[in-house]
Amino acid sequence: MTSRFTWVATLVAGAVLLAGCTTAVQGSAGVDRPDPAKVAGLAITDGPSGPKAGVADTDLPVANTDGGAIDKLAANAVADVQQYWTEQLPENFGKDYKPVGQLISYDSRGQGLNLCGSSTAGLVNAFYCPSGDLVAWDRGELLPMLNDSFGPMSVVAVLAHELGHAVQTRLGLSPNTPSIVKEQQADCYAGTFFRWVAEGNSPHFQVSTGAGLNQIMATLFFIRDSAGSSFDTAGAHGSAFDRVSAFQFGFTGGPKRCAAIDNAEVVSRTSQLPFSSKDLDTGDGKGNLDVVDPANLQDLESSLRAAFPKGAPKLVSDPESCSDARVTTPSAYCPSTDTVSVDLTSLRRVGTPPSRGTSGGFGDFAAFAEVASRYALAVEKAYGLRLDTASTGQLTACLTGMWAGTLTPDKKASLELSPGDLDEAIAELLSPKSVIASDPSGTTVPSGFARVEAFRDGFTSPTVATCTSKYGD
Repeated sequence: MTSRFTWVATLVAGAVLLAGCTTAVQGSAGVDRPDPAKVAGLAITDGPSGPKAGVADTDLPVANTDGGAIDKLAANAVADVQQYWTEQLPENFGKDYKPVGQLISYDSRGQGLNLCGSSTAGLVNAFYCPSGDLVAWDRGELLPMLNDSFGPMSVVAVLAHELGHAVQTRLGLSPNTPSIVKEQQADCYAGTFFRWVAEGNSPHFQVSTGAGLNQIMATLFFIRDSAGSSFDTAGAHGSAFDRVSAFQFGFTGGPKRCAAIDNAEVVSRTSQLPFSSKDLDTGDGKGNLDVVDPANLQDLESSLRAAFPKGAPKLVSDPESCSDARVTTPSAYCPSTDTVSVDLTSLRRVGTPPSRGTSGGFGDFAAFAEVASRYALAVEKAYGLRLDTASTGQLTACLTGMWAGTLTPDKKASLELSPGDLDEAIAELLSPKSVIASDPSGTTVPSGFARVEAFRDGFTSPTVATCTSKYGD
């Protein structure tokens, strides 16, 4: 992210962030609120995810296969996704689903095949080719890497996405449709398939709505477009924030929701923008700030003051013991003293972007968002809302997303979002111990899906009322 204003401020113990008035704001009666124990109406489960035991492999023919485990996994995925669309295309669109004409396996490390006018040599990819009505995948590098990094359901997710493109062809989507619309629809269609799997309908696969869905969304994070690339370039797939959002639209809303995605929608909600001159002027040239620089911390304070005019927490630089909550890192909120504390050493660690060969943290925005989430708890208390309910973490994530929504460049806030910032939020929200979506003691919402959804609710409609009406008690 980038800092619009810079003035030196010292973060010291007892420094008062603001002294506003407090007003009780209760959640609206009669609002249909998400159940924190469910994901889009399904119970949160943490059972096994992956291939079902004892199920025979499909007999779908695969050209150029080596007969190995990866090709069998891929073929089973295609079989189940096509069974899904055989049921759903007539039901949702009044059209029969015709299976793709050919499945082809190749090894990107070996001699290339000529498919759809291109060689597969060195092509670490999976793709659908409309002209040949075929789905092809790299069994040599891509699918094994996904399987090793995220588990077998990541392979299923990639092929569900590619078959989403086959669905577009069968629905007559114009070939001139922008790439980003095609890709967002395909992510959405994959989401609808995984809803079907989560409901227990898939012959070959099962997925839990807790850790299992987290792995699927982590896969979308991994194969996101790079920060700073534009959504309107040829071949654009989307940022992690946008790809995960599209997947969730499908999981929650079904196939018709996916078909409704058009260019106007993508333009209205995309987080995928090129770097600005201010982003390039930061230390690493990619909009990443030094999260412990006093001037940047002052700008964080100013952004929180502007986003939440009601509430009066203190901000201190050292972790404090708390009588009514466990201390969280890198930032903590103590309800009894109404204090937000920040461990600067831990904050720097979280704010250090990961780099090749090192684990690192998440990046500057994620670090500031964790502080903002503790500030949001202080705001909840000031508004008379409980901090010990099952939905507290969701409300906190929503309010943190609301704060983020006030940082878009058009708002001219003291801090501004940079390309990739919201992807850092996705990474943090999908981590096992997400602070952004937790209560004062760090008890987090059990579902990463629900965490991301709550954050997005606040971001897309940045008002306190949006969050309190949906998640407040």
